[in-house]
Amino acid sequence: MNGPDDNTPGTRTRGIEDVWAGVSVVPVLTLADPSQAVPLARALARGGLPVVEITLRTGASLDALEAVAAAGFVAGAGTVTRPEQVALAAAAGARFIVAPGFSRAVAEAAAEAGLPYLPGVATATEIMRAVEAGFDRLKLFPAAQLGGVAAVKALAAPFPQVRFCPTGGIDATSCRDYLALPAVFAVGGSWTAPNAAIATGAWAHIGSLARIASGALPSREEPPMSRAP
Repeated sequence: MNGPDDNTPGTRTRGIEDVWAGVSVVPVLTLADPSQAVPLARALARGGLPVVEITLRTGASLDALEAVAAAGFVAGAGTVTRPEQVALAAAAGARFIVAPGFSRAVAEAAAEAGLPYLPGVATATEIMRAVEAGFDRLKLFPAAQLGGVAAVKALAAPFPQVRFCPTGGIDATSCRDYLALPAVFAVGGSWTAPNAAIATGAWAHIGSLARIASGALPSREEPPMSRAP
């Protein structure tokens, strides 16, 4: 992992693609009950989505992250907005950090923890700041509200070195449109694990949604293998 002073463009987010190798759809999960975390991750992995982002939006988030990581799944922390959250996520077993915006303090904390950091952007100015700091793999958020596929095309034109992970308002149909763009390396979203299905333990249904999503585009590489059954 590059140190906090390595600002060469593109050097600081390539690691996210190493962790996500071959995965083009990353479920974004917000869990209130950590006991649901492992069966949910197992259902998604069996459906072909072995990487998950667990958002730090509830009091159960870190326990859920720890459970999923301990079970051998590839899990990262999302909605990371403060540097102190990085250390907590790392201690829970996070393999990567995702944020809704770009923060130098969070970036430095992630670098110190040795974790790939995927910062969020919404404007050309934010992209320029992230690129200047050495990041060229960026989360576009909230993608649908920013204009969807048209917004990605518009923002990609002046930044050919940047590739995006659109997140926010994406569903089973629109994910294919995003993934067809050369400027998109992955998408994130919660449509593969609806809250109602999680609440009722409908793991077979979630696995079916994952299988549909994992077929959105052919994998670019072999997906990371989980140790979990």
